[in-house]
Amino acid sequence: MKIDVLLGLQWGDEGKGKIVDVLTPRYDIIARFQGGPNAGHTLEIGGDRHVLHTIPSGIFHPDKINIIGNGVIVDPFILCRELEKLQVKGVDARLNLRISKRSHLILPTHRMLDAAYEQALGKAKIGSTLKGIGPCYTDKTARYGLRFGDLLSDDFAQRYEILKERHLRILQSYNFDINSQTIDNMPFSEYELHWFKSTEELKDYELIDSELYINKALAEGKRVLAEGAQGSLLDVDFGSYPFVTSSNTITAGVCSGLGVPPTSIGKVYGVFKAYCTRVGSGPFPTELNDETGERLRGNGKEFGSTTGRPRRCGWLDLPALKYAIMLNGVTDLVMMKADVMNDFAKVNICTAYEVDGKDIPDLTFETLSRPVTPIYAVKEGWQSGLEGISNFGVLPGQLSEYIRYIENAVRLPIEIVSLGPGREQTIIR
Repeated sequence: MKIDVLLGLQWGDEGKGKIVDVLTPRYDIIARFQGGPNAGHTLEIGGDRHVLHTIPSGIFHPDKINIIGNGVIVDPFILCRELEKLQVKGVDARLNLRISKRSHLILPTHRMLDAAYEQALGKAKIGSTLKGIGPCYTDKTARYGLRFGDLLSDDFAQRYEILKERHLRILQSYNFDINSQTIDNMPFSEYELHWFKSTEELKDYELIDSELYINKALAEGKRVLAEGAQGSLLDVDFGSYPFVTSSNTITAGVCSGLGVPPTSIGKVYGVFKAYCTRVGSGPFPTELNDETGERLRGNGKEFGSTTGRPRRCGWLDLPALKYAIMLNGVTDLVMMKADVMNDFAKVNICTAYEVDGKDIPDLTFETLSRPVTPIYAVKEGWQSGLEGISNFGVLPGQLSEYIRYIENAVRLPIEIVSLGPGREQTIIR
């Protein structure tokens, strides 16, 4: 049996969580393979809105196993708060959540380091969510990190203090006083107490060797869906560096993030919005700093589910989309938020970039490193509501043409179209 993959093809916030929830009935296991609490997957179920940061988006299906894989980094306190919110909604994650012993821990001092680094960058700041993601992945790569499995060792407290002291020395070099700072509006010492209490609570959950668990499940014929966070254009290697996240957000990250071989990869669902958004700093060729951009933001409720920051908005970027499809080996395209542009008379699609008087049809090192002028194709808007539509055949003609234009450009069919936030507002071919 192959492991299928679902990930984002833009700068994140594509709507991956909803589609994972919609597809979960087809699978036995949903497994997150990278990222941390900088993610924000929003699901609307029965009119109730849920935001998940670390937990896989299949958690609302009690008969499905959800795994936090080894490639994910976890802040125990944030995870416990997330679990408490689920408990209030009647979801007991102890029954179907598993955590990899190899997933790394985000310490309170990782979050302080994140703030110190961002502060030192000044106007050149990355736009970090300040969740400690970069510093934690740095320690992982430098071989200083602590993992979930370490919580079970007798000397965990000692190892924690050694790493904390290392962080404090770095913070001192930045003249960053943790006692004058807060984490989530709490003094450092208070947050640290909550953090340690959370590590004890998480010992009640099943900690597993996720690579053994998943490969055994595949050998037994069970169906597994790997869930990505952020988006392909935030990949640390192939995204708009340095304005990227600290992990591999593309399909290749599934192999290292869950411990499965490349030959085990099956379908790859690539999720994109009918337009583009981005949170934080960095290149955004089709960004609209005008009334149209504000309209997209307002219609789409484009505010970060993790940070609450307004998202930058712009037209669909085909060179970037084709690039992400190539990197990921996408087999099935999923288009989200077509309903956001219901009232637009005209809709633009970027088909290439103009650089020094030349048309460049591809996303390249240069087009992500310097200002470019997008070249647009103009399409008729559908100017009609999409409520109650349940199959492709009755979509407005202009929306069908918009979909066909994208399919022809990227040479791949769009298999799923989302027309709203609810599970039922989804058309599957």
